[in-house]
Amino acid sequence: MAKELLSVQPYKGTRDFYPEDMDLRNWFFGVIKDTLRKFNYREYDGPTLESYDLYAAKSGEEIVNEQTYHFQDNGGRMLAVRPEMTPTVARMVAAKLGSLNMPLRWFSIPNLYRYEKPQRGRLREHWQVNVDMFGSDSIETDFELLLVASSLLKAFNADETMYCIKINNRRFYNDLFEQYMGFDKEKSRKVSKAIDKKGKMSQEAFCEYLAEIGLNGEEIEKLNSFFEKSFEEMMELCPESKGTIELKSLFKLIEEAGMSNICEFDFSIIRGFDYYTGTVFEVYDKDINNNRAMFGGGRYDNLINLFVDKANVSGIGFGFGDVTLENFLVSHNLVPELKSGMPKVLVTRFPEVPYIEYLKIAELLRQNGIAATVYTDEKKLSKQMKYAADEKYDFAIILGGDELAAGTVVVKDLSKGENETVSREDLVNKIKI
Repeated sequence: MAKELLSVQPYKGTRDFYPEDMDLRNWFFGVIKDTLRKFNYREYDGPTLESYDLYAAKSGEEIVNEQTYHFQDNGGRMLAVRPEMTPTVARMVAAKLGSLNMPLRWFSIPNLYRYEKPQRGRLREHWQVNVDMFGSDSIETDFELLLVASSLLKAFNADETMYCIKINNRRFYNDLFEQYMGFDKEKSRKVSKAIDKKGKMSQEAFCEYLAEIGLNGEEIEKLNSFFEKSFEEMMELCPESKGTIELKSLFKLIEEAGMSNICEFDFSIIRGFDYYTGTVFEVYDKDINNNRAMFGGGRYDNLINLFVDKANVSGIGFGFGDVTLENFLVSHNLVPELKSGMPKVLVTRFPEVPYIEYLKIAELLRQNGIAATVYTDEKKLSKQMKYAADEKYDFAIILGGDELAAGTVVVKDLSKGENETVSREDLVNKIKI
C-alpha cells in the first residue's frame, strides 16, 4: 500500500509566510509602529487564549456563537482563541487600574482567529493593529483617533483621494430610535444588526429583512429616509441627544483641522460589536477594485465595568488587519521595493583558500553593521555569483590565492556589475559607501 502523504497546504483561511512575505509584513508593521510612537502610543500584548466568558459578555452574538474557536481545557474551563483584542486590553487595564497614569495610549499587533468564510480581505487567522486610548472622554480624544487612523495611511504615502472616513455615533443612533422612532431597546438592537449588514444586501432584501424583525411599512419608509438626509437634517431629528452634541462638536474639529475632505457622516456605520457606546467610524478604500471598509472602531465607555464595578474609565480605539492593509497598498501601488537597512554581502570561496579566512572577512563586516554570509559549498564562482544575484545581494567578495597573498579582496558591486580591488583594511569603508 502506498504511503499516504500529508498535505502541504496550510489550514484553510491561514497563510504560510515565506521570507519575501515576512519582508513585506515586517516593513508595514515597522511603518505602523514608527507612526504610532510619534503619537506617544506604547506597545502591549496579551495571551492568545482567554476565558470564553470574556467574549460572551460583550463581543456580540455572531462573534461568540459562530466565529470563535473555543474548547474546554483539561481543568473543565471554557477557553477561546482570541477573535479580537479589545476585551483583552480592557481586562489588562482593569487589572492595574489603580497604578496606571491616565490617559493611556496603547497599541498592539496580535494574531487573531475567527471561524468564518475566507474571502478577499478576510481570513480565519490574521494580524491586527489595535490602537486604543483609555481615561479620556473628551471629543478631542475621538478626533485624535481619527487623526491617527489617517496618519497611518499617509505614512504609506496614501493621499486623500485613496480613502475616506465614515462616522456615526451610537448614542445618537440609540436616542434616534428610542425617542424619534419609538423603538424599545430590543427592537433598536435588531435594527442595528440589520443596518450593519445593509451594505451586503440589495435594497429589496434589506426591506424584507426589516419586515421580518418586526418593522411595519411606515417604519421601514422612515428608516430608509435616514440614509438620504444630510448631516444637518439628521441632527435636527434628535437635537437634545448627547450623541447629536458629540457629532456636531466632532465635525467642527474635523473642519478646523482641514479633514472635511476625508471625513463624512454616514448613518449606516453602526459597527457589529455590542460594546460600542459613542463615536463609531470606518475607513473606506476608494479604489473601485477594493471599495470596502478597511478598518474601523469607536468608543466603548463601559467595557472596564465588566471587571471593576463603577470603574468609570472611558475607552476608544480602532483596529485593522494586515490582509486589508496589504490589499490597499497593492491596489494603490504603495509597496516599494523592499530592502534591508544594511548592505547584504556574499563572501565567495575558492578551494585553495582556508575557510577561516572567509570567516574572518564575514565577521569583520558583521561587526561593522553589514550583513555578510560565507558561501557554504565549494562550487564554481559562476554558480556562487548566480546565487548572489538571485538572492539580491548588494556585493560579492572575491578572495582567491593571489588576493590572499597580496592582502586584498575584490569587491563586486552587483547592482552596477563593477569590480574593484581594495585592501582588507579598506573593505568596510568600500562597502559602506
